[in-house]
Amino acid sequence: MQLKDLAGCDLGKRLVDFSPDDAILYALAVGTSAAQLDLVYEQDLRVLPVYGCALGLWAVEAAGELGAYDRTRSLHVGQSLTVHEPLRPEPFETHGSIRSVFDKGRLTIVEIGMAAPSFEATYTILLPGIGGWGGEPPPPSEQPAPLVPSWTGTADIGPDAAALYRLTGDKHPVHIDPAVAAAMGLDGPILHGLATMGITARVVAAAVGAHPADLSASRVRFSNPVYPGCELRIAVDAGTDAARAQASVEDATVMSGEFTFR
Repeated sequence: MQLKDLAGCDLGKRLVDFSPDDAILYALAVGTSAAQLDLVYEQDLRVLPVYGCALGLWAVEAAGELGAYDRTRSLHVGQSLTVHEPLRPEPFETHGSIRSVFDKGRLTIVEIGMAAPSFEATYTILLPGIGGWGGEPPPPSEQPAPLVPSWTGTADIGPDAAALYRLTGDKHPVHIDPAVAAAMGLDGPILHGLATMGITARVVAAAVGAHPADLSASRVRFSNPVYPGCELRIAVDAGTDAARAQASVEDATVMSGEFTFR
């Protein structure tokens, strides 16, 4: 299959299941404290909504398996999530599809969708060095106004953060194998974008006075790699139930986006 054939491709359906232990592992992997008992204890357990994005990664893998590009050379540069109802540790059916493919000349953008009864997720995947194949360019996007923070906080990213987070389901070698990371021009294995999103969602919830399990929607863009062992600085422009947020490491913005809570 070629890139021009990907848009609209049906990736099929898959039954997804997870256990309370899986949900607890995810919560710990994004820095949840043991003091937040309803996220780390199976009694009265609530599941962090961003975990749904991890559960839907099979669709990203399925898209790469079509053979139009090398999945191990792709980068996850954006993510959106819409939550319909709370996630529960029980089997549910999901459906994946490739929603669009854009040719940017020197690179290609693939948008992969995954729908489930409780949520919908879209994964924006960048294919560096692959472009100019005659596809449609992406639609123009508006630049958001500069973020004026009303709240700032930090999150320590432990040296083993990526090794731990990959146990939630994302086994892309760029997060564990130094040789793969070096081949992609990186200084070493990087933290998963979804881990940065999950950590930031948890911190933003605190900034707006919401429970992190009450996230109802989010849309983020990943702009620079996060290396384990760093400090993530998070600036939040907080409203009543929603916020814009920007996560940075030193002077580089690594993720920006919006988070809405019930």
